[in-house]
Parts: sequence; structure tokens; C-alpha cells
Amino acid sequence: MTDKLTLDQAGEMLQSAMRDTVKRHSTWYLVQAVLLTLTGLLALVFPILSSVAVIFMLGWLLIISGVFQAISLIGASKVPHFWLQLISVALSFLIGVLFLTRPGAGLLTLTLLLLVFFMIGGIAKITFALTMRPLPNWGWVLASGIIGVLLALYLWASLPLTAGWLLGVLFGIQLICEGVALGSLAWRAKQG
Repeated sequence: MTDKLTLDQAGEMLQSAMRDTVKRHSTWYLVQAVLLTLTGLLALVFPILSSVAVIFMLGWLLIISGVFQAISLIGASKVPHFWLQLISVALSFLIGVLFLTRPGAGLLTLTLLLLVFFMIGGIAKITFALTMRPLPNWGWVLASGIIGVLLALYLWASLPLTAGWLLGVLFGIQLICEGVALGSLAWRAKQG
């Protein structure tokens, strides 16, 4: 019983510290929320530009990741699976450079990966919904799966145009969601 009480107290102390931190810095969180939301809106207004920006960002992240991986391998040739790690470094550099030099190919590649993700996720949700059919609200899971499959089919049918705007739209939606969530949190902390 003492251990549970201690864990509960520790949890309450952590929550209290988080509330105090959010309240103390709520103005900065609100500023960040506004910037995230505005950036997300810009990404939705200019989806092709933001898609290309995402590809460039990923290209640089892969190159920088490759540099750090390479540095960590210096003098580590006796480490198990050294050659696999070295291949990983080479792939990070290669894909990063390809994304920077051929952003159109990068857009198409990532769009195809997203299409596969939507299709497989949709099929998995449909299968799950049909297996849980007697449970309440199974129809929502089924609808979610059908929407995922239909979205994948629509995006596939509109390739290569899809590749130009899809990443930018998804990036914009993500930024808006983060901005709204952070803004709501900061606003409530500021009020309370």
C-alpha cells in the first residue's frame, strides 16, 4: 500500500509540475501555436511548395543522420554487424542526396509509400471490424477502413499529380492539429 501511495504521489507531483510549467510559459506556447497553425495553413495553400520543402528537409536529415552514424563507426570495425551499419550509412547519404537532387522522384516515392500505408491500414481496419462485428460501434472501425482504402485508390488513380500535393497537405494538416492542440492547452492553462 505504501508503494502505491508513493507512486500516486509521484504522479500527482509530476502533473502539478507540468501544469505549473505550461501555465508559466503559456504565452510562449500560444505564440508557438499561432505560428504552427499559420505555417500549416500556408502548407495547405501552397501544397506543392510545402511538399518539396518536406523532401528537402528529409534529404538533409538523412545526410546529417548518415554523418553521425559514420562518426560513430570510426574505429568500430570489430563491432558485430559493422558492414550492415556501414551499408545503412551509405544508404542514408545516397537517399538524402537523391532527395536533394531529384525532389520529384522523392515526392513520388514517398507518395507511393503513403498509398501502400493507407491501403494496408484500411484493409487491416476492415478485417478487424468484421471480426469484432457483434461489439457495439464496430461500424465506425469498418467505415474508417473503407475510407482508407478509397483514399488510397483515389490517390493512386490521380498519380502523378497526387505526388505534388499530398505530402504538403498532410504536413499542413499535422501542423494545424499541433497548433490547435498546443493553443488549446496553453489557453486553458492561462485562464486557470
